Amino acid sequence: MTSRPTPRRTVLAVAIGVVVAAVSSSAHAAPRRGPQRPVGPHGPDGPEDGTPDARTDADATASAAIDYHGWASCRDWRSGTAEGTRVETGDRPGVVIDHPIGTTLYTDPHTGARTAWEYAAWTTPRYTLPVPASEAVVSWNAHTPPGTWLQIELHGTYTDGTSTPWYVLGRWTSGDAEGDIRRTSVDDQRDGKSGISTDTFAMDAAAGPLRLAGYELKITLYRRPGTALTPTVWRLGAMASDLPGRFTVPASTPDPAGRRELKVPRYSQEIHKGQYPEYDNGGEAWCSPTSSQMIIEYWGRRPTPADLAWVNPAYADPQVCHAARYTYDYQYQGCGNWPFNAAYAATYRDLRGVVTRLGSLNDAERLIGVGIPLITSQSFLATELDGAGYGTAGHLMTVVGFTAKGDVIANDPASPSNAAVRRVYKRRQWENIWLRTKRYNASNKVVSGTGGICYLYFPVDLTADQRRVLGELGIR
Repeated sequence: MTSRPTPRRTVLAVAIGVVVAAVSSSAHAAPRRGPQRPVGPHGPDGPEDGTPDARTDADATASAAIDYHGWASCRDWRSGTAEGTRVETGDRPGVVIDHPIGTTLYTDPHTGARTAWEYAAWTTPRYTLPVPASEAVVSWNAHTPPGTWLQIELHGTYTDGTSTPWYVLGRWTSGDAEGDIRRTSVDDQRDGKSGISTDTFAMDAAAGPLRLAGYELKITLYRRPGTALTPTVWRLGAMASDLPGRFTVPASTPDPAGRRELKVPRYSQEIHKGQYPEYDNGGEAWCSPTSSQMIIEYWGRRPTPADLAWVNPAYADPQVCHAARYTYDYQYQGCGNWPFNAAYAATYRDLRGVVTRLGSLNDAERLIGVGIPLITSQSFLATELDGAGYGTAGHLMTVVGFTAKGDVIANDPASPSNAAVRRVYKRRQWENIWLRTKRYNASNKVVSGTGGICYLYFPVDLTADQRRVLGELGIR
């Protein structure tokens, strides 16, 4: 949860509020344009055994309006435009600095330091979206040794043929060593048609016809001049979507594939209240890094004792403090920047992190079925989620399983103790607060819902079933 009175996604909330009279809130609202993807993993006619696919037609239209596309293989890296970069092969291919193409001065807005940096760059091929989009979130995985950092940008093409500026989606480094930049989002980026809200590209007029038709991504790699240092970028991708405006989503039928509970560690953010207030006022606002740390440790990774030496030894679960520090966005002044959390997860050995959307709770069940937990973002009033005991303008939880009835088993970090973290939430309530795109807040104003946003963390080495399910979600 966040205690900040003004959520960072105010821009999106305003845009959605404008369209409430123009967009039907019907549970079966269809996407504005574009082809549908096949329903579920078995194509439009359901699984081979003849049982019906669990998702409804409305679930399928929502999925059709979500597209994640990434670059992560040697072939991917060789398809782009290199400016002083080269491809590093191996089990985890990436892009590194081969030779700098220039030097620039950067004044860090958070430290005031003005420093020279050498740089090289890599740009994706232009990607045309299968369904033009109203929103996009870029995420990346990289190694940034001290003395290096990255800038991530998006340059889009609108459906009217005009283009966006080069929008900065983040200036990122994994650490905060003396002399390094402070990782940061960049405010005040607009062109009269779209803009950036912390980590999210969004069209200004969601009710209008103008959309993002395609994009290219650029990543600039920086290092201290005269050194052989280099970042390594292992993955770069974007989730783009154009979801129907709806207060209520259709009820899904539970999928037996998800009827299991994964053994994910349980950590409470609340036991960290008051600890390290320089990072978003302490633990009460640490839902995102706490959730991230749970999933990182589920995959068998964790910080070393040396990593945690800075944490007060009197504090329980110092790895949660560590996650908060290294996901902190100095501009947003919080630990809930979605791509920063995915990038933090990918700093651990052979882990990957992606920010995407899912179109159905059945997609989450399929992930659980193959052993992949997920982190979901949702907003709700206290009356909308039985058993939570609170309302929130934005909160991250981990989905770790489903009961025999299909109810959601979640590790909810907004719990008074680690022992209380495991919760069971009603399926119908959960899927609605997570998947809807519009909602009423406590003041009865129309604001945005997260529309199925989630983080997915997974290792480089996957089982065939895990690879298949991720592939069905466009993640390869």
